Amino acid sequence: MHRALSLDGTCTGEHGIGPIFCVGESLREREDNRVQAALEHQIRMGLDRVPPKSICEVVIAYEPVWAIGTGRTATPEQAQEAHAFIRSVIASVFEPSTAARVRIQYGGSVKPENAGELLRQEDIDGALVGGACLNPRVFAQIVHRAAAASVYTAPTK
Repeated sequence: MHRALSLDGTCTGEHGIGPIFCVGESLREREDNRVQAALEHQIRMGLDRVPPKSICEVVIAYEPVWAIGTGRTATPEQAQEAHAFIRSVIASVFEPSTAARVRIQYGGSVKPENAGELLRQEDIDGALVGGACLNPRVFAQIVHRAAAASVYTAPTK
């Protein structure tokens, strides 16, 4: 079940904590070529109650469900395509200049072997690292590869 994210100030601003809103398709949705429909539904429903002034406080993470904890990862091309689509939906819900400032991260089995190539994609603004962050050496390798790939510019409010 997908639920709406509501930003009422309890998590943001005063506490310096912002929400991470995760979206992603199942393996069945990917195999049935319903990735965009699944993502659009999740984004529209999930961000329905987020006021325009608060959308840039939300970090969106694209996490293909079929990749979580499986060691499988979307190709950089698949991830870029999903991120660009997510940004286009945000632009249609809010506005293009706002969509350009929303941080969209990739979170499907990020590891040292794929971090650099994923993070060089135009619409991927960072990584939401899961299990790999539990091993300090592996996490340090991801950070190193992310830094080497960095073309990130912090969004302005």
